[in-house]
Amino acid sequence: MKALITGATSGIGQSFAAKLSKKGWSLVLTGRNEEKLKELQKSLGGCIEIIAADLSTREDVFKVYEFCRNKDIDMLVNNAGYGLFGKFDETDLEDEVNMINVNVTALHILTKLFLRDFKKKDHGTILNVASAAGFMSGPLMAAYYASKNYVLKLSVAIYEELRRDHSNVSITVLCPGPVDTNFNNRAGVSFSVKPITADYAAGYALKKAFNGKLFAIPGLTVQLGTFASRFLPDKLLAAIVYNIQKAKKTSDGKEKALKQ
Repeated sequence: MKALITGATSGIGQSFAAKLSKKGWSLVLTGRNEEKLKELQKSLGGCIEIIAADLSTREDVFKVYEFCRNKDIDMLVNNAGYGLFGKFDETDLEDEVNMINVNVTALHILTKLFLRDFKKKDHGTILNVASAAGFMSGPLMAAYYASKNYVLKLSVAIYEELRRDHSNVSITVLCPGPVDTNFNNRAGVSFSVKPITADYAAGYALKKAFNGKLFAIPGLTVQLGTFASRFLPDKLLAAIVYNIQKAKKTSDGKEKALKQ
C-alpha cells in the first residue's frame, strides 16, 4: 500500500507519515523544505520517496501528481495548509492568495486528479485535512476559516457522489480543533481549549479513514462544539468566534502566518 502525504515535514503531516510507515506503507512525501524531507526519509526508513514542492504554485501541484501518477497510490492525504491572523482589510493580499492556493486550489486539484484514478480502479482513500473552523465563519481569520469551509463542503459533496455510485473509493475529512503543533507557537497565540497532540489527531483520522467514515472530529469538546454551531445564528456565531480570536492576538498587533 502506498500513500501520498502533502505538508509532511511537520505537525499532523509528519505524524501521518510516521504512523503509516509503522504500518508498513510505502510513502511519497512532499513539502517545501527538501532538507527536512530528506531528514524525515532517513529517520522513518522503509520505502519512502520525497519530492520538494511549493503547492502555492499550480506548476508544482501538477509536478507532484505527475511524480505519483504511475506509482499506484492507494491513499491521498491532503494535509498541507496554513492560515493568516488579522483583520481582513489588513492582512497581506499576496500572503492570503498564496494561502488560498495551498488550502483550496492545490487540495482541489489533487483531490480531483487522484479521485479520477481511484475511481478507475474502484479503490482508494482520500483524507482531506480541514478544521473545526470549517463549520463556521471566522472574523480575524476570515480567509482561513473560509478555506476550511471549502475543504469540508467539497469533501461532503464528493462523499455523497461516491455513495450514490456505490463506489469502493472513500473520502474522509479531518476537522480538529486546536492541535499542539507550531501553529500557535509561530503565531504567538494561545488556545482557550487544551490542544490535542498531532499524533492523536493523525491516529484518529486514519482510524476513521480506514473504516470509511466521512467525518473525523477528534475530541469530545470539539465534537460538541461543531454540533452546537449548526443551531446558532450565523451572526451570533461570528460574534463568538471574533471574541475567541481576539483573545489570541499578539502583543504587537500584527498578523501572523499560522502553519497547519
